Amino acid sequence: MEEINMSKLQTPFRYDFVGSFLRPEKLKKARRQFDEGAIDYVALKVVEDECIRELAAKIKELGYHVITDGEFRRATWHLDFMWGFDGIGHAPTKTGLPFHGEAAMVDDTYIIGKIDLTKEHPFIDHFRFVKALEDENTVAKQTMPAPAQMLAQFTMPFNREHTEKVYASDEELADDIVAVYGKVIDQLYAAGCRNIQLDDCTWGMFADKIGHTLYGTTREGLIEVQKSHKDINNRVITNAPKDMIINTHVCRGNFHSTYASEGAYDSVADILFGEENVNAYFLEFDDERSGGFAPLAKVSGEKKVVLGLITTKSPVLEDKQLVIDRIHDAAKYIPLERLYLSPQCGFASCEIGNKLTEEEQWAKLRLVKEVAEEVWGK
Repeated sequence: MEEINMSKLQTPFRYDFVGSFLRPEKLKKARRQFDEGAIDYVALKVVEDECIRELAAKIKELGYHVITDGEFRRATWHLDFMWGFDGIGHAPTKTGLPFHGEAAMVDDTYIIGKIDLTKEHPFIDHFRFVKALEDENTVAKQTMPAPAQMLAQFTMPFNREHTEKVYASDEELADDIVAVYGKVIDQLYAAGCRNIQLDDCTWGMFADKIGHTLYGTTREGLIEVQKSHKDINNRVITNAPKDMIINTHVCRGNFHSTYASEGAYDSVADILFGEENVNAYFLEFDDERSGGFAPLAKVSGEKKVVLGLITTKSPVLEDKQLVIDRIHDAAKYIPLERLYLSPQCGFASCEIGNKLTEEEQWAKLRLVKEVAEEVWGK
């Protein structure tokens, strides 16, 4: 068996990023040609591979210590991962998902049978490709939706009918989700992955003032929903190999520079920050929708917080001194040595991407690094 070269680098880093990047024009063109049947998957993969190599080289050039594939092989940040399992179907949407002023026209994704993983998940090969691009200064991380996100996908009202044809209870569904995540993480581990990021929009929905209506429950009932989503994440984290670093990114939706939910962390802090057993939280703090830093006082133990103070939704560069001041404001609630800096989200959670150029994207990453080095040193 081929020996895997293991990096000792661990996420997060003082200057970091969430994971997705704007798709280059040649990749968008190849994807369109593939969808139209003009080229086959082999030809598409050649372009994907080339774009991912160029992305990794650019990230290294900017001085970052973590690399991803930019999610260049995916249509969305979360659904493609789910499509890799048995028992999950998808079809072009007629309604889309509601975002502020715009609908995200991503595939409807639903249960068609018992969820299982009877082969290697497609993301494992995606990871191997990025892993091979590591050097002594960089480590590959794998992003994927959190188990809670998958639970939400199939238990929210819009999907209940499909789910209940297969599963008699949410607990039975949760057990199968925990099992398949265990298989994926074991496969990633065998491929040399030691840094995973669980992307999770459920807490953004829970924090929203209408969050309970999204789940078809009451405000009190939503506390129990929070607990069940925290529990499924923790079960997966507990079952993972002990030297697997597992971080989470908490999001309020990111599509074409719009958002899905709003609300400060106050109403989710006790459970999310106090009880979820991750290594670090990548958190959105780029606008008033995110609220203040006081809930960070609830982050338990020695867990870390990556402050998402730089927005990917706009090309306008933040004022460096204001960002530095905000980091010190956050440090009133959690020690500075447990704080890190990144953009608030990815640059392209779906293929369509946010409303900025690739050059503006790199300028954001340069700013993150400059600020971090001023605050924590080089």
